[in-house]
Amino acid sequence: MKKYIILLSAVILLFTSCVPKRELLSSQKRVSNLQQDSTGTHSQLNTCNNQLSDCNTQVRGLEKDTVNLHNYTKNLSADYQSNIASSNMTIEDQAKRLKTLEGLIQAQKDIMTKLKKTVADALINFKPDELTVTLKDGKLYVSLQEKLLFPSGSAVVNPEGKLALKNLADVLIATSGITVDVEGHTDSIPIAGKYEDNWALSTARANSIVRILTNDYKVDPHTIIASGRSKYFPVADNKTDAGRALNRRTEIILSPDLTELFKLLNQ
Repeated sequence: MKKYIILLSAVILLFTSCVPKRELLSSQKRVSNLQQDSTGTHSQLNTCNNQLSDCNTQVRGLEKDTVNLHNYTKNLSADYQSNIASSNMTIEDQAKRLKTLEGLIQAQKDIMTKLKKTVADALINFKPDELTVTLKDGKLYVSLQEKLLFPSGSAVVNPEGKLALKNLADVLIATSGITVDVEGHTDSIPIAGKYEDNWALSTARANSIVRILTNDYKVDPHTIIASGRSKYFPVADNKTDAGRALNRRTEIILSPDLTELFKLLNQ
């Protein structure tokens, strides 16, 4: 054993004596540097591996998002096409409905225009200051003045007024789909005598005309309404005699049956 140690020491001595001390230190330094570089490289490699793993995870997430987006776009496109088809159907249906509505409105206008001529012809023998026939807002207004129908302050119809009502009744009986509103109107002068006020007089006059139309001339009572409007719907100035005379009137308003029109509007 001692011989071995002596021999090893001799070798080391011989070796150290052969290699300059400066080169030995330089080699040791290079080895140390290489070890440090190896450690740094290994650390960087681990960092790169971690980053690569993260990137792979992100790529898989993006691929999944891409698939989901593709499916969503596909479904959205299908829904859009379906909505477009539905919208087109709705527009087409609305166009048909509008056309039908326009046809009904035009038909009502034609009916009322024809009715106006028929009523005007039936009442042609009466003077313009006794009655007028006017088409307004889709309704036909037959306005009969007090002097044609009633004595002042009375609700008893004159013979000439009954004749006018008879001619009008003939038209009403021959015309279907028409409702009749009989409205009594007065001037603004308070009434004295039999009737309590202008409300009572205007209503009594409307009722008298309705009874004559239904009882004497057989107009369908289901189609007629009687009402009194008193002084509150003047057509002229109550401050003048001429104006008050125009306000003392009875209006017979003929309206078309709008049942089908309202059905279409409510759909």
